Amino acid sequence: MKYSNLVERLQGRRTSAWEIHRVAQLAAADGEDVIVLSVGDPDFATPAPIVERAIDALRDGDTHYSAVSGREPLRAAIAEEHARLTGCTVSAANVILTAGAQNGVFAVSLCLLETGDEVIVPEPMYLTYEACVRAAGATLVPVPVDPARAFHVDCDALEAAVTARTRAIFFATPCNPTGVVMPRADLERIARIVCEHDLWVLSDEVYAELTFEREHVSIASLPGMAERTVTLGSLSKSHAMAGWRVGWAIGPATLIEHMGRLALAMLYGLPGFIQQAALTAVRNKTAIVAEMREIYRRRRDVVFERLHRVPGLRCLLPEAGMFMMVDVSGTGLDTVDFIWQLFRAQGVSVLDASAFGETANGFVRLGFVVDEARLIEACERIAAFVGGLGIR
Repeated sequence: MKYSNLVERLQGRRTSAWEIHRVAQLAAADGEDVIVLSVGDPDFATPAPIVERAIDALRDGDTHYSAVSGREPLRAAIAEEHARLTGCTVSAANVILTAGAQNGVFAVSLCLLETGDEVIVPEPMYLTYEACVRAAGATLVPVPVDPARAFHVDCDALEAAVTARTRAIFFATPCNPTGVVMPRADLERIARIVCEHDLWVLSDEVYAELTFEREHVSIASLPGMAERTVTLGSLSKSHAMAGWRVGWAIGPATLIEHMGRLALAMLYGLPGFIQQAALTAVRNKTAIVAEMREIYRRRRDVVFERLHRVPGLRCLLPEAGMFMMVDVSGTGLDTVDFIWQLFRAQGVSVLDASAFGETANGFVRLGFVVDEARLIEACERIAAFVGGLGIR
């Protein structure tokens, strides 16, 4: 049988990186003593008021088709929050719900890009960006980010990558996997590049609420950028709602209309009871997010304190989010050997960060996705594994 090559475009090394996570999950399901740090799915439950609102909505019969782009009250609440943070004038017409931010990147790619277009993306990047860009027939142009600069963007290299075919710049701030928060000066430089070359920006801000020391700035808030920026958000990380699949895109109303036509063909709206829960989440964001942020900050500090002194490891202290990049090149193992030998010897799964981009060669990504006691145990297991390699 012959199959369309469209889906073939979605396959690649980046999307194949999850194999160790799959194996770790199977081992955990079989009752093995494993600690899974290879995915960004928080261990704690969704806050009770959100869950109770979904249950009430289900009992009230909110199980029918819903508005394709999302219900007006939820979209309006998201727009209001975005306006508060950015100073942009936006309304529900500028917002569309997506099944998580990944779905948002895919939908934006299909609505903005055509065959022959190029998209510039700082690398390391989230794993599925390339697949989304390729699905639209466009080409992803990675721009390496130097680990010696703690993975902060090189704006000169970004500008040098612009060609006549460049259509957009995609980036995440805060970044998964690096935990880097783009400073205002870098965003202002990118904004100048974008305006000079008449480009789009996709700004993935899923971790915006989980910054630690550095302030998050949305590029949409900069002069001239609201009309050429698509901002992605989600409740997955900030509200421990990864399995609820609630995300959104905020952008010019005309683009949102295009995305609505795509949503009509693909999703036909998120379930109503989930939207009611999401509205509760957005309206109670301040208290919920403050608690989540503090949990992740403590977990970050716990991991850094225990691993940065281990001979053979070099830890980069993340500025946001739930991941830490750890340079394991000093162990003498490449990252593939490191993650698999660690898992087989100690039952701890981490991700080979080179899948996020060649500039992350030698690094693994570790998630703060279990409680502190288990994180401490994971760090002890990692230290024991590295210590057994005989590094001096």
